Amino acid sequence: MPERIISAREVARRLGLSHTAIQKAEQVGRISREQDGAWDLGRVRRDLSATADPSRSRLIQESETSPLARLTIARLALGVEAQRLALDQEKGKLIDMPSADARIDELAGAMRDALLTWPARVSGQIAAEIGRDPHLVQTLLQEQITALLAEMADRFDPPREERDARMLPPDRA
Repeated sequence: MPERIISAREVARRLGLSHTAIQKAEQVGRISREQDGAWDLGRVRRDLSATADPSRSRLIQESETSPLARLTIARLALGVEAQRLALDQEKGKLIDMPSADARIDELAGAMRDALLTWPARVSGQIAAEIGRDPHLVQTLLQEQITALLAEMADRFDPPREERDARMLPPDRA
């Protein structure tokens, strides 16, 4: 059975707080009396602990963390992360999306060009090793490379209808 106390001064004394602190907490809605006007000491302790600043409250032990303390820590962590990202951006470690897209397109284009010229460079060597016509080997390699590039293009850049369907919410797709 919860311990019930009539006097706010007695609640303050048992919790090790001032009478004024109890009054202020009641005024701002951090704690409230029971319907009969008495205080439930356990509930008052829980409510005060849940909304207390850990650096200022006697109610919170070092090992405990209140929701306010967890939010304060999360806010500090977000601030540190924002500062780290700003520093990384200053140092040039981060780039904007259009620049990244342009660089990826440039590299992909270079890879495509290298793949398209490869059959002409190696078909003579391959033909000599297997005893076949160099033109036939080059044609076969070129067909396979072209098919591979088309498949990769479809995978990385699907037709517009597929892209539009992926962008729609699941219930509208």
